[in-house]
Parts: sequence; structure tokens; C-alpha cells
Amino acid sequence: MAMFDDFDIITQEDLEDIKELISTQDLPTAVNVIKEFLEKQDLVELNVGVTGESGSGKSTFVNAFRGLGDEEEGSAQTGPVETTMEPKAYLHPKYQNVKVWDLPGIGTPNFKADEYLKLVEFERYDFFIIIASDRFRECHTQLAKEIMRMGKRFYFVRSKIELSIDAEKRKKSFDQKRTLHIIREDGEKGLRKIGIEDPVVFLISSFELGKYDLNLLQERMEQELPQHKRRVLMLALPNITLEINEKKKKALEENIGKVALLSALVATTPLPGLSVAVDIAIVKREIETYYSTFGLDDPSLQKLCERSGKTIDEFKSLMKSPLIGGLNPASILPLAGAAFLVVAENAVEYAVSLIPLLGTVVAGGMSYMTVSKMLRRALNDIAEDARIVLMASVQTEV
Repeated sequence: MAMFDDFDIITQEDLEDIKELISTQDLPTAVNVIKEFLEKQDLVELNVGVTGESGSGKSTFVNAFRGLGDEEEGSAQTGPVETTMEPKAYLHPKYQNVKVWDLPGIGTPNFKADEYLKLVEFERYDFFIIIASDRFRECHTQLAKEIMRMGKRFYFVRSKIELSIDAEKRKKSFDQKRTLHIIREDGEKGLRKIGIEDPVVFLISSFELGKYDLNLLQERMEQELPQHKRRVLMLALPNITLEINEKKKKALEENIGKVALLSALVATTPLPGLSVAVDIAIVKREIETYYSTFGLDDPSLQKLCERSGKTIDEFKSLMKSPLIGGLNPASILPLAGAAFLVVAENAVEYAVSLIPLLGTVVAGGMSYMTVSKMLRRALNDIAEDARIVLMASVQTEV
């Protein structure tokens, strides 16, 4: 069947195990089995190591990458002197499988890159962010070369870029684009001088993360990560640029076929009432993920209010999704077009699933199409709401 074409993570053995569990257990247990299975894909870990000299803004970057301010609960400690004496993991507030590590500062007189990487347990990180708030020095290149030698990725980030821009703004001839180009060129030239071939420097302000080179940095990381880690990265990034908004939508879209296939599998099991109950549970869980990923859940909106000066009601008044009033069967079922269609589908599924082979194909196909349709419509609506809220928060026209 065509529905299997994009199903590249869950194995056939997994599917058979689920089918056996569903066919031998009661309705609530079966629903939980499906929900637990969906949660498996959220266990893929992403470990990001953030390093640099003392005072370069490592801890502030660790916080910004996770969508937190420096004084929020769960934020990394910041300060003008080195506050990190040993590697410390900070969990993403929404994705507990994403850890951003604040690593001890580099640049001490006796710094040795190989010893440092052994100290911080090099193997655990998927990639490193090497931060400098001014010029890159020999300690940065020593570290980069050792990371490269050991087969991992790293990214040079020039932090506190807002301070450089503010200083240049005082000049009558100020041109932001030209200023950024000069700073980037200067950083790359400095790295070439001390032995890095073809360096790329990303200009970042942790206090205004959506500006400057964040999109370029996430594109580069996305290209170089394995596919299963790529999805985790995209979902975990704060939703602060239109480009990230669109990529989050694509990452979530890629999962719809997999989720719908689980629904189709359930539809082949002749238990009255099972398919609709599972479809609603699956759709509800995915839609909750959409709201959280796009930062439209109430805690995320509250943070946005604190930064933008708007109220939650102001943001919610801009949203058009019919689901904004709450997630329940009454609001979810109409996503399929009309509630009675899903109820009718359930009755037909039960009847045809009793007919060997043909019943399996028909029942599975109907459930697959229904869940796919519901999720695509919900995702389109919620992604558009996220775009509108993002633009309202920065008061910029597209």
C-alpha cells in the first residue's frame, strides 16, 4: 500500500508487536499502547556542547538556545567571570531529550585541547558551538582542530553582536549590512591566520536571537546532522524567525504519514469503537505537540507577552484556528470535514475489517486518510497562527 512509502523509522516487527498487543487487550489499554509507541520517537537525544573563553556569553547562549532568559527558572548562571567549573547539562524546557551543555571556559595559559575534550567527555556531544565575543584566538583553533580530528562538527559563533552594532550606529556613515559583513570577514580572516581553512563565522546576539545569522546557523547544523537528529533540532529551536516557523511545519508534516499509519493499523483490528477512540487520542496528542512546538501553548504565550508587552488575549484574538478554544472530541472531529463522516467511517471499518484481506486494506486505508486529513488541516491552521503571532510580536510586516 502507498501509505508505507514514507514510513522509514518504525520497523515491520514493531508494527506486528503493536498489532498483537492491540488484538489481545481492552480499549483503554490499546489506546495507551499506541500513545506510548508514538512517544518512542521523542527519545532521540540531542547533546549540544557550548564552549568558549570566560565572559564570552556561553551561558547566555545556552539559555537563548532553549528559549529562556538569563533570570528564568532553569536558566544557566551567567556573569562577568567564569561560572562553569565542570560540564553542566541544561534540559530543554519542552524537549527533555535535548540537552545544551555549558562547558568550562577555554583560554587559560596552560590550555590543551586534547585534555580539555577528555575532561568534558567529548563523545557525548552531537556538535560543539565555539563562542567568542571578540576575536578568535589560538585556544579556539586548537579546540576546533582537535574536534575535527576526532570526527565531530563545530560552529564558530561571534557573540554579543548587538554591542558591535550599537557602537557603529554612532557613526554617520552607519550601514548595518556592511557592518555585519566587515565583522564576519574579520572573524574569518583571523581564523585563517591561525590555521583554520575555509572558516565560517556566525554572528549571533543571544538577547536578540532571531536577528543576524541564526537562520544561517540552523541551516548549517540541519544539513550536517543525521536525519533523526535533524528533526529533534528543528522542533527544539525557539520559534523566532519565519524561516524556523516554516521548517518546524515541514518537520511536523513529515510525521503525519507515520502517525496515520498507526491509526490504519488499529483500524484493521475488529474491536468496536477502537478506531475512533485511537484516532482522537492520536490526533489530540499531535495537535498538542503542534501548539507546544510553535510556542502557542499558554506558558509560551505568557513568556512572549512579557517580552512584547502584549496580552495573551491580544495574541489569541489574532489566531484563526478553530482549536484555539481547547482540544476535545467536539473541536477535533470537525477537522475531518464533518463529525458524522468519522462516526460512519468507524461503523464501516468494523464491518469490512471482519472480511479477511479486503477488509484490512479498506479499513486501514480509510483510517489513514481520515487522520492524515485532520492533521494536515490542523498543522496548516496552527502554523499560520504561529506566523501571525510571530509577526505581531516583533511588529514587522512580512
